Amino acid sequence: MRAPADLLRTRGVILRRIPHGRATSAVEEARELGVATDEVLKSVLIRTGHGDALVVIPGSRRLDMHRVRDAVDDHHARLATEEEIEVLYPDVELGALPPLGSLLGIPTYVDPEVLEHEVVVFAAGTQWESDRAEVGQLFRDEPVTIARITQDIDLVPEF
Repeated sequence: MRAPADLLRTRGVILRRIPHGRATSAVEEARELGVATDEVLKSVLIRTGHGDALVVIPGSRRLDMHRVRDAVDDHHARLATEEEIEVLYPDVELGALPPLGSLLGIPTYVDPEVLEHEVVVFAAGTQWESDRAEVGQLFRDEPVTIARITQDIDLVPEF
């Protein structure tokens, strides 16, 4: 897999790489970076009957699997297991999938709440680094489907 930063730089996206302590979740990443959890992008791999998909949501939100299944048009779609992610994407550390399905060769679904932020941070493929970018630049050349895929209630508390 190509490095997320390399792909984004070829697209003219200005990134700021931020090293931090180990973070395996969006909540931990937000704590390490000292930012609000909803400014951290959470990328989740979905297994469907017609291939994998990547869904991207704010770190403070939880997926609504009914909405995800509707978005990917597969009512049997499910979350990928950690073991499946390790086998399919061995170059990416667990909890550090980049929000760019094109890097993985799969479609990307982005919750509209992501687009409400001017700047976001996201895992750079490791549990020790994040990238910061403007949302408009990040998804400018990325083929994405915008779909409401989160629960209606914010279930992750801010710290």
